[in-house]
Amino acid sequence: MVDVIRIEYNKSLVLRNKMKIYNIDDMTKGWFIGDFSPSVFKNPFFEVAHHKHEKGYRCDPHTHKIAQELTYIVRGKLIASGKELASGDMFIYEPNDVADVEIIEDVDLIVVKWPSVPSDKYAVDSNGKIV
Repeated sequence: MVDVIRIEYNKSLVLRNKMKIYNIDDMTKGWFIGDFSPSVFKNPFFEVAHHKHEKGYRCDPHTHKIAQELTYIVRGKLIASGKELASGDMFIYEPNDVADVEIIEDVDLIVVKWPSVPSDKYAVDSNGKIV
């Protein structure tokens, strides 16, 4: 994090602007808001991430017992639970749904998960059973 102080002069008025700057490369796996560190805004209510994946990437199938997870496809194409989706599409995994995503074209994704419970992620086998 870098603190930046900018002073602007407008005749006799002096404004002080203290802005915090972060970089996504300093975050863990693209997650930048949530109840974890590092975090731009630490809170227990929701998480936000920016993910970039190349064609051919496949997430490890998993589920959440508590959280819901919304994914917005900014750019690219993927297959989520058997459905082909593209730029502009959004999908939500509800608690106990199995997240199974394959990237078929390089993607940029914004992911929002609520509530923020970092321990609420469980690997599943090919039958959808928690392992």
